[in-house]
Amino acid sequence: MSGYLRVDNPGVLEPPASELGPGWYNTGDIVEIDDDGFVHIVGRLKRFAKVAGEMISLEVVERLAIVASPDAMHAASSQPDASRGENILLYTTDATLTRDRLIAAARESGSPEIAVPRRIITVEALPLLGTGKTDYVTLKQWAEAA
Repeated sequence: MSGYLRVDNPGVLEPPASELGPGWYNTGDIVEIDDDGFVHIVGRLKRFAKVAGEMISLEVVERLAIVASPDAMHAASSQPDASRGENILLYTTDATLTRDRLIAAARESGSPEIAVPRRIITVEALPLLGTGKTDYVTLKQWAEAA
């Protein structure tokens, strides 16, 4: 691909560029580049899980957790499941958070109950990047090992 054709600038080929600089495409993928220069996709900025054929926003899962437990930290990830496609896991600092509270939050907000995670895993702290944001790459590794 040589670049982008934008609807607001017809006929002009815009070279690829992103916040990483010229030559990088803005794909929404989180990647690692190995010692041989191969690029490996390790995650997505827009996070979804495919559960029983339904696309579930992991951000919606986290919002349900915030409604059910506003004073704790929460982050959702997924892991492969042979029969359902993926399972949603919720990592939380609230040791008292239950699926029942999450189901009530889903009903209250009009969210589908399929967005309620199957597993809730209590942690002392969520993995964070240097910016203070959740480290979703590490969280995904935790989920795949769980």
